[in-house]
Amino acid sequence: MATVGFIGLGVMGYPMAGHLAKKGHEVAVYDVRAERLAQWTAEFGGRRGRTPGDAAAGAEVVFTCVRNDDDVRRASFGRDGVLAGMTPGNILVDHTSASAQVTKELAAAAAAAGIGFLDGPLSGGRVGAEKGALTAMCGGDQAVFDRVRPLIDCYAQRVTLMGPVGCGQLTKMVSQICNAGILQGLAEALNFGVRAGLDMEKVLHVLSKGASQSWQMDNCGLAMCRGQFDSGFAVDLMRKDLGICLQTGDEIGARLPVTALIDQFYAQVQARGGGRWSNTSLFHLLAND
Repeated sequence: MATVGFIGLGVMGYPMAGHLAKKGHEVAVYDVRAERLAQWTAEFGGRRGRTPGDAAAGAEVVFTCVRNDDDVRRASFGRDGVLAGMTPGNILVDHTSASAQVTKELAAAAAAAGIGFLDGPLSGGRVGAEKGALTAMCGGDQAVFDRVRPLIDCYAQRVTLMGPVGCGQLTKMVSQICNAGILQGLAEALNFGVRAGLDMEKVLHVLSKGASQSWQMDNCGLAMCRGQFDSGFAVDLMRKDLGICLQTGDEIGARLPVTALIDQFYAQVQARGGGRWSNTSLFHLLAND
């Protein structure tokens, strides 16, 4: 059993840290929301860190799973950051979907402190986190990956080392570009079916075994048709991820015209007050035009 620090108890981090605790690992947690910390420790036990560095103190492996680049920097650097609380030879894994720039900064700081580092963004969302069925796309050294793989297995069903540091984040960008296109196509198709007067439950059942089947269709299709957007990966976070994709695309010379268009559709959802709605709310623009 390992001694673990976990920073960030959001919709994904909360159950992920819970899976580690349920597997018998000794887990210290930190979140900026005191009520979230109290809820998690009441449910799973473990130690409540006063700061990210306090949660990281004594941990063999520290996981961070926060919202964006700024949160990564706040959690990792400075007197109260995780790097200050860690000791040489331990490992830091960042599960945040972050930019290549902040990943480079974190990897360099970890290396200077003698700490192993992996970037490990995730796919599968809230449902995958709760079921312990996430996909983890990792970048880093093989030896570091091999050491932390058994821990990531506690909440992920597919864990792959994609290459050196940064390759995990690049793979997540590929994933989000795919997701944006699939969700827009699904929203258009379902809106078409609803307006045509079809029984959409039957439509989704029939299509679920055909060429148009997707994870989004199976897990989100019916909720989309019903206008239920209160759970899932938030539009604000989707726009953050697509912004990273578009910026990186510019840097490497990869054109992303459809991704840029869908990003603007999400901006329209935000303008309707839907920043915290699920990213499936592209349907709302079509159903309420």
